Amino acid sequence: MRSRVLDLLSPGLDAARAAGRRPVALDATLGMGGHAEAVLTRHPDALVVGIDRDTEALRLAGERLHWAGDRLHPWHGTYDGVAEALADAGVREADAMLFDLGVSSYQLDERGRGFAYSYDAPLDMRMDTTGGLTAADVVNTYEEDRLRRIIRSWGEERFAGRIASAIVRAREEEPFTTTGRLVEVIRGVVPVAAGRSGGHPAKRTFQALRIEVNEELDVLEAALPAALRALSVGGRLVVMSYHSLEDRITKKALTAQSVSTAPPGFPVELEEHAPVVKVLTRGVDKPTPEEIEENPRASSAKVRAVEKIRPSRSTA
Repeated sequence: MRSRVLDLLSPGLDAARAAGRRPVALDATLGMGGHAEAVLTRHPDALVVGIDRDTEALRLAGERLHWAGDRLHPWHGTYDGVAEALADAGVREADAMLFDLGVSSYQLDERGRGFAYSYDAPLDMRMDTTGGLTAADVVNTYEEDRLRRIIRSWGEERFAGRIASAIVRAREEEPFTTTGRLVEVIRGVVPVAAGRSGGHPAKRTFQALRIEVNEELDVLEAALPAALRALSVGGRLVVMSYHSLEDRITKKALTAQSVSTAPPGFPVELEEHAPVVKVLTRGVDKPTPEEIEENPRASSAKVRAVEKIRPSRSTA
């Protein structure tokens, strides 16, 4: 979906150029730099600020995009630090912003990271390996009730109770250290029929653990309002989400800024009540069959996009 995303973002960069400003794009999830490369190539005068909490991804993206020189400004941190990342690059606003949420293909493919349930690996799941809680810490130390809530809420797993109980029983015999043993325990309590209709039996539990370890939803809830504040008038924001929890947060944040806040029956809509953004996508854009064939991991992608049409309410 790279071309469609770039088409959504480019008018914001073009508008900045037309206004006599250097176009600034912010890639909130730099990863391996694929989207940043597309922006840098299509817009040779643009500055791209790339955020990632994964230090190895920042290194690899820097190597891939070394040809861009100082047009790429990498920043280590989570994407709720939009304002700080822009300030570090010497700018206050961005004219195009992209959030490509969830775990990256690079992280899934790195066996030592423990994100995938398809092969045995250390039970880690940290996007930022410089510190913090690991998935092993979660499954070995959380109380059963807390595990059940996490698996049910973040994984939307209907067998959360069975899985949490099985994890607690298994860790009493021996602490979990690898993904393989965790998968075995989950397989033992999830009915085979559920796997046939809902995919791999460990899929939802692994999603829940990853979200818990990386505080993904809390960071996203803080990041989207911060991004809209730092988006220039005329700028574009595109969010790509991959499960309903991310999309629900995204929809709520964007919708809140796309409608009037005038009280019902108010005779005149004051400027401070007017919508801040215009929605560019009808519902969500989804990948075409051709795009899914090219990249199967994009099959669950949902794209929402807005254009900022007036200053943020908090700074109006």
